[in-house]
Amino acid sequence: MQRHVVNAWKRPSRFKRFNLCVVDICSFDLNSESYSIFPFRSFNNQAFASGDLCRPQSREYATSCVKLEKDLPKANSVSDMLVDSFGRLHNYLRISLTERCNLRCQYCMPAEGVELTPNPQILSQNEIVHLANLFVSSGVDKIRLTGGEPTIRKDIEEICLQLSNLKGLKTLGMTTNGIILARKLPKLKECGLNSVNISLDTLVPAKFEFMTRRKGLEKVMESINTAIDLGYNPVKVNCVIMRGFNDDEICNFVELTREKPINVRFIEFMPFDGNLWNVKKLVPYSEMLDRVVQQFKGLTRLQDHPSDTSKNFKLDGYCGSVSFITSMTEHFCAGCNRLRLLADGNFKVCLFGPSEVSLRDPLRSGMDDDGLKEIIGAAVKRKKAAHAGMFDISKTANRPMIHIGG
Repeated sequence: MQRHVVNAWKRPSRFKRFNLCVVDICSFDLNSESYSIFPFRSFNNQAFASGDLCRPQSREYATSCVKLEKDLPKANSVSDMLVDSFGRLHNYLRISLTERCNLRCQYCMPAEGVELTPNPQILSQNEIVHLANLFVSSGVDKIRLTGGEPTIRKDIEEICLQLSNLKGLKTLGMTTNGIILARKLPKLKECGLNSVNISLDTLVPAKFEFMTRRKGLEKVMESINTAIDLGYNPVKVNCVIMRGFNDDEICNFVELTREKPINVRFIEFMPFDGNLWNVKKLVPYSEMLDRVVQQFKGLTRLQDHPSDTSKNFKLDGYCGSVSFITSMTEHFCAGCNRLRLLADGNFKVCLFGPSEVSLRDPLRSGMDDDGLKEIIGAAVKRKKAAHAGMFDISKTANRPMIHIGG
């Protein structure tokens, strides 16, 4: 499949408060192992396996910040149900509300599409709240709603309202593509949504349409502005970086943080079923960081929380911040505190692990809460110390990202 884009040059944008890009024409094939958009050094699997790609190019920022004792979760605040065999406390639950989406992002959904779970097998609003309450009453204090695209669910406002009222929940967030968020966000905020992540992988309209197989960049930008205007701080922008597609835009994304409370989060390209992952498309954290360091002065490493998935930085004089999610080259499994409840009611303890157990079926068969907690606790105890590594993950059967939830 060939599309035409590239070599971005800036001009004043129609989008309010943002400068976007227009492109000169050239061709590339996202399905191939390499791209022809931009010149870049060639890498091979041997080089990657030897660590050359993973080796920090900016040693000053290579290691994690010291983790403060006071930041560690208190053991007595989480029940044994949420503690795995390695002593990790899981106080963060990601809930996928739907497998449906109004975009068709290529790293999330296979070109041929996916078979969706029939609606009767998707968790109802009451079931979501019931299961969420089991987790929150046991020590979960953060829930993030995902999909598919969570904003297309018709009862999203009521779900947010009920979840935000659960005793002990501190943070209710959402990861969204932003296509219809702008018009729904004021009400969602009233219903208790207090954190927003918006996925955006390019500032170039033609590349946005190619990647998502839909138009809509203007709507995403409007949603980012709406979130800022409503007082969300920071507004997190998730950007999956792929070599030859959008790695030339890293510094343009950093510029979004100059005058606005935006946290741009650069994410290493991860393998999931049907997304045609290849190591040559992966831009490692060390390389992304090096590009930022070469372009900008005054980059400072921020204090990370022990369970952070990101390495966080700030530029002197900039309002926002920049983060890197390094799942492939510098995993953060040792501090993992996350669990996942999928839209079909399956419970998953690791994003990259194929193991799942149904909570929907025993719930619908009348199992009491103690029985459900036993199932949850047993699954958590089986969680492995770390994921298998990018090359093994790419060969392991797992669900497409749209089924798992972003």
